[in-house]
Amino acid sequence: MTPNLLILGGTTEASQLARLVAERGIRATLSYAGRTETPRAQPVAVRTGGFGGAEGLAAWMRQHQVTHLIDATHPFAAQMSQNAHAAAALTGTPLIRLMRPAWTPAPGDDWTGLADLETAAMRLGAAPRRVFLAIGRLHLAVFAGQPQHDYLLRLVDPPEAPLPLPRVTVEIARGPFDLASDLALLRRHGSDLIIAKNSGGRGADAKLEAARALGLPVWLIDRPVLPPAQTVSDPAEVLARLHADLGV
Repeated sequence: MTPNLLILGGTTEASQLARLVAERGIRATLSYAGRTETPRAQPVAVRTGGFGGAEGLAAWMRQHQVTHLIDATHPFAAQMSQNAHAAAALTGTPLIRLMRPAWTPAPGDDWTGLADLETAAMRLGAAPRRVFLAIGRLHLAVFAGQPQHDYLLRLVDPPEAPLPLPRVTVEIARGPFDLASDLALLRRHGSDLIIAKNSGGRGADAKLEAARALGLPVWLIDRPVLPPAQTVSDPAEVLARLHADLGV
């Protein structure tokens, strides 16, 4: 069987896998959700936008004769992972989840794990704080009920509409970030708290190192529970699974 992968992407690991399969001459399509205006160029075919739920994804896979579905979405893209699991079952297609390990604390870290963003918003309290809200732009409305705080956001693209936070500063930047720049960022804005999703990986952990160096508390949102799947943490492991399945 000639392999034909559908890689559900949007992560560094998805891009790394795209490069690896292109080098091997393996046919693949990298799918983006379309939330970033200027995604990086890729060495494989690219599609952008949703599929129309699990059944739409399954139909696309049948139409394009996908042999393996690779869920390399963000660890918090729970709905897409659920759709991938369901579509794989509907089509009888092997599913491999490529997911970076979660962050774990090191000596000197002041971390608090929280179940969700709603819990973090309620925990902020009445006294004004200067919060580096490192959660992207999709769920900012959760914090609209806490307008007394000064929020710092770092986004890949400029916001197209007014943000639901009255006291907010936006910095436009694309990772990966380093310790020096994140130390400068936190000092420049006088941040006294970081709220972030436990995304894991090396592309966005500099803020955690900077928090450790500055003695700042970090509230990390726990990852959602995802449906079961073969899970690997390294793009090279996906190739190993393909070799085991197809001998490629």
